[in-house]
Amino acid sequence: MKKENKLIGAGLITAIGASLCCITPVLALIAGTSGVASAFSWIEPFRPYLIGLTLLVLGFAWYQKLKPRKEIDCECEKDDLPGGKAGKPKFIQSKKFLGIVSLFAIVMLAFPFYSGIFYPNTEKQVIVVDESNIKIMEYKITGMTCTGCEEHVNHEVNKLDGIVKSNTSYANGNAIIQFDKNKTNEAEIEKAINSTGYSVTNKKENK
Repeated sequence: MKKENKLIGAGLITAIGASLCCITPVLALIAGTSGVASAFSWIEPFRPYLIGLTLLVLGFAWYQKLKPRKEIDCECEKDDLPGGKAGKPKFIQSKKFLGIVSLFAIVMLAFPFYSGIFYPNTEKQVIVVDESNIKIMEYKITGMTCTGCEEHVNHEVNKLDGIVKSNTSYANGNAIIQFDKNKTNEAEIEKAINSTGYSVTNKKENK
C-alpha cells in the first residue's frame, strides 16, 4: 500500500510540474504580480517527458490496484489496518481516491488548452480619427510556452490606450500589435510586454 501511495504522489507531482509553466501566468494575473508569469517557462522543454512520466506512473498505480491479489498479499495487508485485522481499506488506499487523483492529473495536463478562459476579455473598441495614424509592429518575444502566455501578453497590452488589435502567438514567438500612434507608442507597448516577465528581443514595423 505504501508503494501505491508513493506512485500516486509521484503522479501528482509530475502532473503539476508539467503544467506549472502554464499555471503560473494565471496565478500571476490573479495575484496582480504579472512579472513572475514566466518564472517557470524553463520547464517547457521537459513537459513531454513529465507528461509521459505522469501517465506511466499513474498507469502502473492502476495496474497495482487492479491486478489480482495473491492470498499471501491479503494476509500481509492485515498488518496495515488497525489492530492488525482485515477490514475496509483507508480512503487514500481506495480505487476512488486513485480515480480522483487520475482525473486531477488529466485536468492539470490539459491546462494549457483551456487556460485562456481565466483571462478577462480586454479587447476594446477604439475610435480612430485618421487611418494614417494606425501603425503595426511585430515584437519578437521569448519565454512564452502556451496559449495562457498569449492571453497574458494580450491582457497587458490591451490595457494601453490606442490599442486596436493585439495578436500574440507562442508558437511563432511574437506579438503583432496594431495601435493608434497618437495615443501610445512602441516603447510603451514593449514595456507592457516585458512587464509580464516575457522578454521582447526584437521589434520591427509591419507595412
